[in-house]
Amino acid sequence: MAANAKVGLGLRREMLDGFMAHIPESIDFFEVAPENWMTLGGSYGNKFAALVERRPFFCHGLSLSIGSLAPLDVEFVKRIKTFLDSHKITAYSEHLSYCSGEGHMYDLMPIPFTEEAVRYVAERIKRVEDILERSFILENVSFYAAPGAQMSEQEFVTAVLAEADCRLLLDVNNIYVNSVNHGYDAQAFLRAMPTERIAYLHIAGHHREADDLLIDTHGAEIIDPVWQLLRECYAVHGVFPTLLERDFNIPATQDLLREITRIHRFQDAAATSSGRSA
Repeated sequence: MAANAKVGLGLRREMLDGFMAHIPESIDFFEVAPENWMTLGGSYGNKFAALVERRPFFCHGLSLSIGSLAPLDVEFVKRIKTFLDSHKITAYSEHLSYCSGEGHMYDLMPIPFTEEAVRYVAERIKRVEDILERSFILENVSFYAAPGAQMSEQEFVTAVLAEADCRLLLDVNNIYVNSVNHGYDAQAFLRAMPTERIAYLHIAGHHREADDLLIDTHGAEIIDPVWQLLRECYAVHGVFPTLLERDFNIPATQDLLREITRIHRFQDAAATSSGRSA
């Protein structure tokens, strides 16, 4: 991770022109889905290349489908590597899920929480690392059913991280969403995550469908319980680069900057109280 990557923003195409003109100082890094950018040429490609020169970039994939029973798409992984290499991007993360079978489902489906799945996913992660020549960063995901589960989500996530010996993209909002939907203690889950494997964090908003059903949308402001969980995360694990996700209902940049500034304040407070440098 870049030493100056403290608080970042997920970059959408509609933001590109605004940030070409001016990048606010409070945005230390950007994150993109490589699938959405690696085929772009022309003005989009030129602007993206120029922006990469001005801020560190992380890549967060959408379609690797690390848990799929279909063979690993090696050619796709090679294209990802070409994109990462060409822009000198070192951080690549993906979801602990699958999104393909007989075809691409364009959704993130839960992997069965089993020992067999742990070994299977870990082997695929190691193959991806060999091709990318980079450490793999795995994100804990939101899920709405757990078919065939033989262990808890917490046990499954930590087991995959250990078996694959990979790093963790810890999504704070996903912890909260899952804790409501599946009735577990969000703070206990957070504390059980291995500090030494954390690479960076995600935080986002969600939609409340019902009191016991939250939908992970990245389309709303972050609510107070998720902010409190982020503060708890910094207190327990230390300060890590933190990415604000906002994928639709995107407000004016000034509104996004208010949330980014709040993350900075939490990081500064945590660093001060612990003696760490943010």
